[in-house]
Amino acid sequence: MATLYHSPNSRSDAIAALVRLLKADVEIREVEIPRIDGSGGPDPDNPHPEKKVPYLVDGDEKLRERGAIITYLTDKYPDAKLGPLPGEAGRGAYLSWLFYYQGVMEPVIIMHMAGIEHPYMKSGLRDFDTMMKTLNEALTDSPFLMGEHFSAADILCSSPFFWLSSLVPEDGPIPDWVARCEAKMKG
Repeated sequence: MATLYHSPNSRSDAIAALVRLLKADVEIREVEIPRIDGSGGPDPDNPHPEKKVPYLVDGDEKLRERGAIITYLTDKYPDAKLGPLPGEAGRGAYLSWLFYYQGVMEPVIIMHMAGIEHPYMKSGLRDFDTMMKTLNEALTDSPFLMGEHFSAADILCSSPFFWLSSLVPEDGPIPDWVARCEAKMKG
């Protein structure tokens, strides 16, 4: 049986929700992590090389980074239909959203929350307003990132809005999308 190393109220919440939605044969094992407020600390029971979460161990496979874990799990548990498989329609868009989150959204949100602006960031990743515009455009005529179908890309890309609710705009399609995603994840 695979094991997901998870710490509540962290980046691994989205993966724990995914495991439940997939009805995956994955044990969720809670570990402690260092927190931004100074609480917590590295847990010796956490096998992640940097003592972070999420971390998935499935036999000899050891996965870190949410996009990689999501792809691995949605490919392994296709019956839940939370991500198109290789060769299926929408696979490219699905992977694009997962990698957009990892490569653009998360770094831009971290820089935004830290109050850091730099020309390299804006040139390479754009800025917070551009990221939000990208999400708004994708959701203007669709309830989810993949159109009518809720996917694991929605789980990942909506996740920062749950723990940083101050980022949710007052209007536009994002607040309703976040609410739809939350309803889907709570079942």
